[in-house]
Amino acid sequence: MGRFGPVAQIGNSENGSKPRFASLARNQLIETITLEEALNLFRLPRSLGTDEENEIVAGIGKFGPYIRFKNKFFSLKKGVDDPYSLTLERAIEIIKEKTENDKKKIIKEFGDILVLNGRYGPYLTRDKQNYRLPKGTNAEQLTREDCIKIIEKSNKKNKKST
Repeated sequence: MGRFGPVAQIGNSENGSKPRFASLARNQLIETITLEEALNLFRLPRSLGTDEENEIVAGIGKFGPYIRFKNKFFSLKKGVDDPYSLTLERAIEIIKEKTENDKKKIIKEFGDILVLNGRYGPYLTRDKQNYRLPKGTNAEQLTREDCIKIIEKSNKKNKKST
């Protein structure tokens, strides 16, 4: 038993080398796991290859299956992508999709103020603080002065409510 639940171990620390550990999958039990299933756990993380001279690695982490590229993590879609059978081409496709979506997230940039496209529509962010846009505001036509006015109004409302 490990800190976060049942684990499989290869090797021991008697001969001076560190043993390798792998967490059991949620549907696996210590009592019923076979040798093949336990060895299969050690296939991850696995290298898929390189792109732009950087290694692409597939694995399963705390938040589910992922790809690691340039020290950034890209989630795999559940039921669609399997980290054990993922190809390099599909991994590159996932990375490109995510980077394109991240580029679409920024609508406008005014130095320290960003107009972003979020889950519930456009919003402002400044100094790690988010501000809701008034209804009927066209995010693409905002100027820096408009953004500052919205932030000041929002700050006044917050001070009155406390």
